[in-house]
Amino acid sequence: MYKLILSVLVLSSLLVFSVEAAPKVANDIAKQESSQIQLVKINSGTVNELAALNGVGETKAQAIVEYRKANGNFKSIEQLNEVKGIGDKLIEKNRAYLSL
Repeated sequence: MYKLILSVLVLSSLLVFSVEAAPKVANDIAKQESSQIQLVKINSGTVNELAALNGVGETKAQAIVEYRKANGNFKSIEQLNEVKGIGDKLIEKNRAYLSL
């Protein structure tokens, strides 16, 4: 009986530790991913360069390039809002990596 109680206590401790550690691990991974992103020029960046931004995959990157072809160069970073699928949150998440 004591072995069972001890086992439950040990497993409970491990579970609590893993639940508490999960957010820190997720933050560390996000920081590593962010540090690998280079500055991207939205007026000349390729689909691959744009797709490397946080939350921007190949589809959104292609939409940025197509918008640029149809409308000319961006006059501001905020003008990315005019591209379908790009919003304020995405721009703010990537602001440090964006340039004209």
